Amino acid sequence: MKKIGILHGKERSFPDAFVERINSKNIPGVIAEAVKIDKVMQGVATEYAVIIDRISQDVPFYRAYLKNAALCGTAVINNPFWWSADEKFFNNCLATKIDVPVPKTVILPSHDLPDDTSAESFANLSYPLDWENIFSYVGFPAYMKPFAGGGWKNVYRLTDKEDFFIKHAETNQLVMLLQEEIVFDEYYRCYCIGGKHVRIMPYEPRNPHHLRYVANFNPSPERLKQMEDIVLRINHYLGYDFNTVELALRDGVPYAIDFCNPAPDAEKTSVGEENFAWVVETAANYAIEKALTHVDGADNLTWGEYIKRGSVKTALY
Repeated sequence: MKKIGILHGKERSFPDAFVERINSKNIPGVIAEAVKIDKVMQGVATEYAVIIDRISQDVPFYRAYLKNAALCGTAVINNPFWWSADEKFFNNCLATKIDVPVPKTVILPSHDLPDDTSAESFANLSYPLDWENIFSYVGFPAYMKPFAGGGWKNVYRLTDKEDFFIKHAETNQLVMLLQEEIVFDEYYRCYCIGGKHVRIMPYEPRNPHHLRYVANFNPSPERLKQMEDIVLRINHYLGYDFNTVELALRDGVPYAIDFCNPAPDAEKTSVGEENFAWVVETAANYAIEKALTHVDGADNLTWGEYIKRGSVKTALY
């Protein structure tokens, strides 16, 4: 029996529909359920061939559980080792190397010293930073947001350098990105599942949250193909099985704004009935595919091109 589990927090609509959809297909030897954990012992396999992870970004205990499960052969969606290493600034840096347009972005040290550090801990950091070149490179208005993500929390729109210094002082120990504002004509949020299934959804982030998927953009077939290619390229290099990419079109150029969303919103009330039905069906089919090809005790994780190409180079020496 190949068991598929979903690990989730307080969300219910997607996890419940995902489990129900898999079980309704009556695939011989495949069942799905919410993950159940009563103990975690080192090097001991779980009962799951596949686990979809929707919550470990907020629960370190779950992330440790998933790494142990993956080590013992579970196909974890998404790869918990890469997810632990990944963050938004690296993603932007990678995008510049794979011909994906991104906003001009810099990373900033935290305003307040991290716990258990002192000024001597930062002997390699110049004070003050080269603020004039930083501001000239990014420009204003600009956005400032945490380098490691966090949805729409701690996101600031800044009008000038005085505004920046006021708002940066509010961020305490957070490490922030300062990013060029892309004044867009159209905006899209794109699901990518299994590195091959893409759903491009018109999205209006300037609307209230419950109306963000109410947008009347009508991209041409050529534009859709261009955006799909960008979404697939990003996810092939990052190695995510389940992710969303946000694209802002400025003067016809799709800029990747946010593409580190390994537990993306799949709530029916926010994404709408049609998008919800697509993500449930596609995620269910992909999880079944992973379960049917699962090999006990093997590495059943997905690894991105960035890691795989680095491994090949290492093997040559």
